[in-house]
Amino acid sequence: MSFGLPCFVSIVTLWGEGESIGFVSITMDKLEKPRGGRPRAFDPDRALDAAMHLFWEHGYEATSLAMLREAMGLTPPQIYNAFTDKETLFRKALMRYHQTEIGFALEALSAPVPTREAIRRLLLGAAEAYSRPGKPGGCLFVSGALATSPQAQAVADELKTYRKASEAAIADRLANGKAVGDLPENLSVEGFAKYLAGVMNGMSIQARDGASVEELRVLAQTALAALPAEGQNQTASSKE
Repeated sequence: MSFGLPCFVSIVTLWGEGESIGFVSITMDKLEKPRGGRPRAFDPDRALDAAMHLFWEHGYEATSLAMLREAMGLTPPQIYNAFTDKETLFRKALMRYHQTEIGFALEALSAPVPTREAIRRLLLGAAEAYSRPGKPGGCLFVSGALATSPQAQAVADELKTYRKASEAAIADRLANGKAVGDLPENLSVEGFAKYLAGVMNGMSIQARDGASVEELRVLAQTALAALPAEGQNQTASSKE
């Protein structure tokens, strides 16, 4: 499907199995001089937020260009000029999500509190964030590329990178707690971080399926119970 312009650019929508998967520009000979008037201005952050919510709700491949145009309130040329193509727009939406939606995790893991309290804040914060009214359920990093096709492997890899970074941040916090004696010396930091990340991923999927914040809190508390209590090192040492 081609959207002709009165000057020198045409935007071509690429279609695959009933949906648009991207758009490219084709330069054409200039037919006439541009007419007067400025292009319609738009707020980039507001447009990006609209795209982010679409990707968050529907995933990368299920979000079509037509859906993006309507939600962002932009013409195809404006989308192309501002974001280049669908994949670039998605990557910018991921950065926007990281900046605006996961503050609870950054605050929990950096808080000057005992390790168990930091993890409690992380898990309960996830329960709240994943079921927030007025926003799509779950986490964009988990749901953004579920069941992606081989053509979207680069997008799936990008989301995997974000998830791995989250897991690494949890591992760093556990390692710090272990270093100050909050956690037993024999605790596998990498293994427990992977477990907690898996719990949070599961909470995201449960939220997508309609789980309430109360149900997600139960999952969080159950996972928290698996974390060794503070002072266990000292208790074990005193019994030896």
